[in-house]
Amino acid sequence: MITPVVTASTVPRGVRLGYGVGSFCTATVTTVPGLLLLYYMTNSLAVPAWLAGVVVTVPKVWDLIVNPLVGRWSDRTRSRLGPRRPWMLAGACTLPIAFFLMFAGPPLTGVPAALYVGLCFLAMATAYALFEVPYKTMPGEMTHDYHERTSLLQWRMVFIGVATAISGVLAPAIVTSRGDDGTLGSYRLMGTTIAVILLLAMLGSFFGTARAPMTGAPEADRGGWREQFAAIKGNRPFLWLTVLACTQMLAVSMMLAAAPYFAAYTLGSPKATQTLFAALVGPILLTMPLWVRLSRRFDKRGAMIVAVLLYGGGTTAALATPLFGAVWAHVMILLVGVGYAGLQLLQYSMLADVIATDAAATGKRRAGVLTGLWTAIESGVSAFGALVFGVILSIGGFVESEPNRPVQQPDSALTAVLIGQAAVPALIVFLSALITLRYRLTPPGGPAPDASA
Repeated sequence: MITPVVTASTVPRGVRLGYGVGSFCTATVTTVPGLLLLYYMTNSLAVPAWLAGVVVTVPKVWDLIVNPLVGRWSDRTRSRLGPRRPWMLAGACTLPIAFFLMFAGPPLTGVPAALYVGLCFLAMATAYALFEVPYKTMPGEMTHDYHERTSLLQWRMVFIGVATAISGVLAPAIVTSRGDDGTLGSYRLMGTTIAVILLLAMLGSFFGTARAPMTGAPEADRGGWREQFAAIKGNRPFLWLTVLACTQMLAVSMMLAAAPYFAAYTLGSPKATQTLFAALVGPILLTMPLWVRLSRRFDKRGAMIVAVLLYGGGTTAALATPLFGAVWAHVMILLVGVGYAGLQLLQYSMLADVIATDAAATGKRRAGVLTGLWTAIESGVSAFGALVFGVILSIGGFVESEPNRPVQQPDSALTAVLIGQAAVPALIVFLSALITLRYRLTPPGGPAPDASA
């Protein structure tokens, strides 16, 4: 693993590390349900594909309410722990429990199983909001420096790479350790293991950010919801960044949901999910210094375009997997991983810029509301990706099953897997290149960064 580039800064290295380890929450909660939850329901709990897609999507509607609420509460919190960290602690104490229960494998199938998983997912989404919204808010309040935010966030991305490797490789390995489709017992073991990792990482971030500097606006925005949303509506960089992030997340979430099906039905081996994920996250660990330098050389927008082209090119080329085989698929996913590393780093760096610019322009602390809205919308779109893939599977005639009753899928279902894994995500991610051009926030020395421009 390449050590991140360290620049002279006001953020101590210990705080950077403490902040970065919290990304285990972000990566795990995004990756494991996105990767395994749909497959868990359709292939272990006999839930129809369309209903499983609904279960993954519906709890995310709650995010549109709870995430802005948590952001608003954290903006207005006064505590010796600071405005953000008390909420992070609350999330750390509740999210691992909800995660375990979601994969606890109840003796239910069909609709009752779908209801159980949906309720657990709703509880997990609430706990995730308590931690993640304040957590994402902090970089924009740690430093005023435009480029230092990118340097700070590369530590976060390195930990995201490690966490994605653990959750994307270890979790499927545990699930398939007792059978290709996984048993209820293997899902319980996976849920317990990942829950313990989540607890340790989230508490580590809580204690590790105790000395984090706070450079944001000192006064919380005390306006009502109408006034705050009106101000956000006029913040064009925030709006375009949100559209950009949602577009890219839709493509990523579809690929995550499709990955176990791609491994099982296109490559012929469910265990290939682990090696595909290794190919995806390897570049996150190795290319962070490269993306930091590209963002300085071409600005963040230019670097984002490069990342989009790499991600979209690799995804498009993966369509040829039935012709060229498993090695070709892994090489293309490696290329996707290089682009994905850039997308993730630059998204969060741009969000920190938007938060800092808004605070400077308004003199108010409303980073939590901005981050809460951004996270809620992005999370909802992420779940929508699984729903879209579930619908594609249903249209293709995919047949749900249980581990002890495997079925032979029709050729149309195999084609649907490939379309949902590569064709549709490629079109979506290429669209995000056009959206990137509408984001106009620039570094010092460029055009004046106006929150309304």
